[in-house]
Amino acid sequence: MHPAPLVVMDWVGPVLGAIVFVALMSLVAEPTRRSLNAIILAGASGVYLCGGFGLWELIYPVAGAAIGFRALRSYRWIGAGWLIHACWDIAHHLWGNPIWPFMPNSAFGCMVFDSMIAVWFLAGAPSFLRRPHAVIRAAGA
Repeated sequence: MHPAPLVVMDWVGPVLGAIVFVALMSLVAEPTRRSLNAIILAGASGVYLCGGFGLWELIYPVAGAAIGFRALRSYRWIGAGWLIHACWDIAHHLWGNPIWPFMPNSAFGCMVFDSMIAVWFLAGAPSFLRRPHAVIRAAGA
């Protein structure tokens, strides 16, 4: 089975989603931001358990849990984990099942999203927005 032809929204939607994700995560205080994202990363390793690769699908959640554990202390591990997940997305886009059956290119979109946030995590997950109460405190209120 060949993947469906890609359209502009297969790129634009995930890019916009990644921008919104980074903006919202910028509002989460440390160390909660890192811990929360390590948990999200570990949980995301199970999204393909019925992805069409049979028993091979069980390998990635085990690896994802180990990476997620390391990610509790390191943004680099979170970034590496999302890059590994992006590779798994491509395999599913080309040869497996989409994440969402009603969107044939959803695994491709996931790859775009995952790759973009991985870059942010590899850069140390810098804040691009300030939390509202931090702005108020800085103003002396």
